[in-house]
Amino acid sequence: MSIMLDRTTNKENVRPIKLVEGVFRKILTYNESVMLCHFLLEKDAKIPIHNHKEHQIGYVINGKIKFLTESGAFIAKKGDSYVFDSNEKHWALIIEKAEVIEVFHPSRDDYK
Repeated sequence: MSIMLDRTTNKENVRPIKLVEGVFRKILTYNESVMLCHFLLEKDAKIPIHNHKEHQIGYVINGKIKFLTESGAFIAKKGDSYVFDSNEKHWALIIEKAEVIEVFHPSRDDYK
C-alpha cells in the first residue's frame, strides 16, 4: 500500500507579497537547493538595482520587461527565458503587464 503525498502548490492558493509598487511575488515551492516563484508585474513598475548570491533563471509567461545589468540591457517578452549569475547586479522596468516564473538556486533565505 502506498501513501499519497501532497507535493503540489497551486499559485491560486498562495497570497501574493508586495515587494515594491506594482511587483507581487508568490513563493510556490522550495527546499534548501532551489526555489520556484511566480511574479505579477504591473506596467511601468520598477524593480530597483539589486544583487543576491543566488543564481536566477526566469521565464516570461506574458508581457514585456526591460532588464538592465552593468554590462548592458535586454528585453524579455512572452516565451523568453533569461539568467542572472550569482551576485550579478540587475534591475528592471516593466514595459507591459507581465507574469513571470523564476527559479533561484540555492533558495533565497530572504524570501522564506
